[in-house]
Amino acid sequence: MARHQPRSRYTAYDGGPDPLAAPVDIAEALDAIGEDVMAGYSPERAMREFLRRGGRDRRGLDDLARRIAEKRHELTQRHHLDGTLQEVRELLDSALVHERGQLARDISMDDDDRALRELTLDNLHSSTAAAVSELASYDWQSRDAREDYERINDLLGRELLDQRFAGMKQALESATDEDRAAINEMLGDLNDLLAKHQQGTDTAQDFADFMDKHGEYFPENPQNVDELIDAMARRAAAAQRMMSSMTAEQRAELMSLAQSAFGSPALMEQLAQLDANLQALRPGEDWTGSERFDGEQGLGLGDGTGMLQDLADLDALAEQLAQSYDGARLDDIDLDKLAQQLGNDDAVDARTLQRLEQALRDSGYLTRTSDGRLKLSPRAMRQLGKALLKDVATRMSGRQGQRDLRQAGAAGELSGATREWQFGDTEPWDVTRTITNAVRRAAGEPGPMVSTVPTDGPAVRIQVGDVEVSETEARTQAAVALLVDTSFSMAMDGRWVPMKRTALALHTLIRSRFRGDALQLIGFGRHAQVMDIEELTGLDAMWDKGTNLHHALLLANRFFRKHPAAQPVLLIVTDGEPTSHLEPNGEVYFEYPPHPLTVAYSIRELDNSGRIGAQTTFFRLGSDPGLARFVESMARRVDGRVVAPELDDLGAAVVGSYLGSRGPAGAGDYGDWFGGRGFWVG
Repeated sequence: MARHQPRSRYTAYDGGPDPLAAPVDIAEALDAIGEDVMAGYSPERAMREFLRRGGRDRRGLDDLARRIAEKRHELTQRHHLDGTLQEVRELLDSALVHERGQLARDISMDDDDRALRELTLDNLHSSTAAAVSELASYDWQSRDAREDYERINDLLGRELLDQRFAGMKQALESATDEDRAAINEMLGDLNDLLAKHQQGTDTAQDFADFMDKHGEYFPENPQNVDELIDAMARRAAAAQRMMSSMTAEQRAELMSLAQSAFGSPALMEQLAQLDANLQALRPGEDWTGSERFDGEQGLGLGDGTGMLQDLADLDALAEQLAQSYDGARLDDIDLDKLAQQLGNDDAVDARTLQRLEQALRDSGYLTRTSDGRLKLSPRAMRQLGKALLKDVATRMSGRQGQRDLRQAGAAGELSGATREWQFGDTEPWDVTRTITNAVRRAAGEPGPMVSTVPTDGPAVRIQVGDVEVSETEARTQAAVALLVDTSFSMAMDGRWVPMKRTALALHTLIRSRFRGDALQLIGFGRHAQVMDIEELTGLDAMWDKGTNLHHALLLANRFFRKHPAAQPVLLIVTDGEPTSHLEPNGEVYFEYPPHPLTVAYSIRELDNSGRIGAQTTFFRLGSDPGLARFVESMARRVDGRVVAPELDDLGAAVVGSYLGSRGPAGAGDYGDWFGGRGFWVG
């Protein structure tokens, strides 16, 4: 006997986040957030902006919001709301055609009676509702005409119920008198339950008894009376908004027709009471709104109400996607509604954005300050700095990947030369030269044995005299002062972010590869100040006029004196001549064009840097001839250099200059460090 095989059904997974989805990659988001933070955005705003824009392979909130707006526009432009009136008019016209045909064919009818009936039909009111009312007592001669007329009342009843209970129009299409009686009984019980709930006297058993008796009318399967009220109130409010969206003439026609729904005004009385109960219980729903519809496709009362519900859902989704209210989070987005309105693909994009936001908050890249604001964490700064340093290395080397900055041994950098090993040497062996020496000496007298290398043939015996070691050059520590111009012209001319990127790349290089070096970041505008990398990265554009190079050099020289054993390296990034200086009393003096005293103070402090032994490089931004002459003359005083990079290459220029100051490359052509990218060196 064949065994029964169980049947399996497969549906879309809806148990939460997709367990097979790839982990969220926040690297792209972090880079974009860091760029915006350096441009002056707060980390919170920068994160929001990235989520709005999306990534290379991911749609953002703006794309989803645009899709919502497009669907809303499509619904309102495609439809109009007098579909029920059109359907009633068509049934009425059909009834009149059938009746006139019957009158013409009935030869047994009295001529006077026929003439009276034809006169009644010919003089019906132009209003559909008035015509239906005038024919309420008409004695129809045609059976088809009578059925068409009766379907009008039946249609109105089903449409009115469909406004409050989705699907009623189709469910009651062949309804009997018993079905209509059951509907009236359900409405009466529902109003009694809502009235008791409004008074606070209902019980859980009341709800259970109601659902046991009438549950077939509620496919939403509410679990308690509040869920029942929520579902019904949303649809009833949509029905009210639909009526408000009609013209006054359309509303009057429908209200007049509705009085005869199902052949009596009882249905309208029950529905009016239901609306009153729901509005009292859920006043927060939109009961008074309206929409404008300009399309050609007519909608009945039930379908129109459903569309108004869709519009309400679209409006709610648009607000959730806008994230413009206090405490907004992407978790607020109703993914089920989004999937229902736009489809599963858009819901997946929204869920991915939710996971990305959560990952950014939980990953430690964003931390909260004591006053509740978000800021980039040290971990985020390291990650961002690595990305910037990689970009710098690519520009310097002309290839993808990081430049090899590895140092071999503690004694210093390899010079390329070798020498015979001496007692106490710690330098690495030059294996090739050592083996070569042993082979050449193989025919001579053996000396003291160091080691024996067994082979299948004759052994090669290495003696102390064969060993050669690689020579290295002593590597000193460096004290690096990076002076960056923070005057208003830097922000005005688009140099603000490249300046910050440069500082962060250099900071990352020193902290990760040259930990023995000391770095101080000094920003100078109207006055100068020492800054942490986090402070400089998050610095807003400064619009105070003034370029106080004098103050910045004072701070740099103080830093150099704190590190007397280190090689001082002075890197100055500026786009303007000094226009302010510190007076002996500590006050800032500003004048433009530059006052001779300001220039003199700056030169004096630069000379002090030269006497300390600082290796100085100026990075001139912009093409102002006056600035070029000034910077060149300043550099010559201290045997320094001038580099005029493009903005995109500023980071490579500064990092290259720092690396050049640390070893043999510092004495060579700076163009070798800069990869031939069009720098001008003076």
